[in-house]
Amino acid sequence: MRGTSLTAQFRRIAARRGKQRAIVAVGHSILVSVYHMLAEERDDADLSGHFFDERERALVQRRLVRRLEHLGLQVTVAPTQAPTPAA
Repeated sequence: MRGTSLTAQFRRIAARRGKQRAIVAVGHSILVSVYHMLAEERDDADLSGHFFDERERALVQRRLVRRLEHLGLQVTVAPTQAPTPAA
């Protein structure tokens, strides 16, 4: 299940809360998705693996800068060019 929104959700939560809580959170998301698919009789529309990064771009940037600064690096962030859309 690489490159899916569930994989991205697991990595994002596991980094902050641990693997066990991430597993429960992803399981909950799967149950909610299945419920809505059955209740509304529709197919699942999986989001890309980059969905959370694109939705919360500023948050991801701050988190990564803090991690690098924690390692003792001085970080300057400047955009290189227009971001490319996720495939």
